[in-house]
Amino acid sequence: MPNKILICDDDEGILDLLELVLTDEGYSVVAELNSVKVSNLIQKEHPDLIILDLWMPVTSGDQILKTIRNTPAISELPVIVISASNDGKAIAQEAGATAFISKPFDIDEMTGKVNEILSSAQAK
Repeated sequence: MPNKILICDDDEGILDLLELVLTDEGYSVVAELNSVKVSNLIQKEHPDLIILDLWMPVTSGDQILKTIRNTPAISELPVIVISASNDGKAIAQEAGATAFISKPFDIDEMTGKVNEILSSAQAK
């Protein structure tokens, strides 16, 4: 069974691109534009990894990440934060991100990071 990746970004172009690339890599992908739905999706889909945009309307990526880190059942869930913001990396690290990739990102960098995190998670 392929690893499941939940992607949340309010930019449909980025969602479509990541979904296409990660599906090609052999992953099962759940894409979501609305950050408010992420908590329910985590409970319903049980993803192995989350790719999360930092700046989104209503609920920001760092708020979602802090909620994940403070929820015992999912606190260890790997989260890659993506952002075009200059201070995005510091915000992501402070919120507990597993990794940070700045936008615009390189597809090879993204797939490499996803593969690295998921293979080390399976090794545990």
